[in-house]
Amino acid sequence: MRNFQFRIYPTKKQARQMNTVLSVCQRLWNYFLNQKIEAYKTSKKSISSFTQIKEIPQLTIKDDILKEVYSQTLQDVPRRLDKSFQAFFRRVKQGDTPGFPRFKAKDRYNSFTYPQNNGSFKFTDDGKLYLSKIGHVKIALHREVKGLMKTCVVKKTPTGKWFVVIAVENEIVKKVNDKPAVGIDLGCKVFAVLSDGSKVKREWFFKKEEDNLAKAQRKLVKQVKGTVKRKQVKKVVTKIHERITNKRKNFTHQLSRKIANKYGVICVEDLNILSMQKNKTITVNGITKSATPTHRSINDVAWNEFVNQLKYKAEEAGSLVILVNPRNTTKECSKCGKLTDKDLSQRVHSCSCGHTEDRDFNASKNILAMGLHSLANQKVA
Repeated sequence: MRNFQFRIYPTKKQARQMNTVLSVCQRLWNYFLNQKIEAYKTSKKSISSFTQIKEIPQLTIKDDILKEVYSQTLQDVPRRLDKSFQAFFRRVKQGDTPGFPRFKAKDRYNSFTYPQNNGSFKFTDDGKLYLSKIGHVKIALHREVKGLMKTCVVKKTPTGKWFVVIAVENEIVKKVNDKPAVGIDLGCKVFAVLSDGSKVKREWFFKKEEDNLAKAQRKLVKQVKGTVKRKQVKKVVTKIHERITNKRKNFTHQLSRKIANKYGVICVEDLNILSMQKNKTITVNGITKSATPTHRSINDVAWNEFVNQLKYKAEEAGSLVILVNPRNTTKECSKCGKLTDKDLSQRVHSCSCGHTEDRDFNASKNILAMGLHSLANQKVA
């Protein structure tokens, strides 16, 4: 399954219709969430999504505005809510911060779904996208969609732009790949160091916009809530955030495509990024210090996004991504295997065997060796 995202350009009438769909879905979400909470409070029982879906026709009779929304789009709302509760209970079971499902404000419900390709959405001969109950919408088809379309999600960004994400099922053709293998060490100062000696420069997306963002946020705080001026300033803040996100995505997309096409076996660290982001303090020589700059840097560097993109692009290119446990990859000598402790300020690996080289380059070699060793064991098994 692969997702294709395209920007769409609805007319004013179509935009009003799509905003109505979002509003209806948001109200339905809040209604069903309240229903679940009250049912548990009164009788300690849980209401299934199937039961809530069966109630939708009755709600449609009572409220005519629900008739303006495609029926399966309405049915998707309780399914989304059910998935949210499943994720909540899974996090509780794992001991993570649960995050109970919340009631949605209007600007917090920003997408709706056509869950089944039964004619509710389709490309037309005139190059537009047909959406049930909305009509033929202009779309920027910047690439060919190959395979069977399964679902379509319509999204609205905080700045008012509209996109569709179409999930497509297609068969991945296994290719014979004789391209070289590579190990990748991910970092904060340098985004990536490859075992072939090449380095990828780190882009400071948030840092470059930090002053502009702080200035806009200070201005936003001074505005009176509910005024037109506040809405205008809030839109400026939102645009800056969107610009940062777009630059980051563009960087990771281009880099992941380049690496997936160039290498046959790609070994990369399996980093627990969520755990790293939770560590707000660090201890050095018995002294606990704030790790806020490191925390921000990890958020901005987008390792997780890069690895996820690398996985599906490598699959398309006939390459293989192997996730490696990062433990001791920095300490271990790539020549003799001996472990040597070093702090973050020590950027050169120096071993008692006489081997000396860049710390990150040494780590990338270890990642490659561990990945190839793991691959060999899989083939044997």
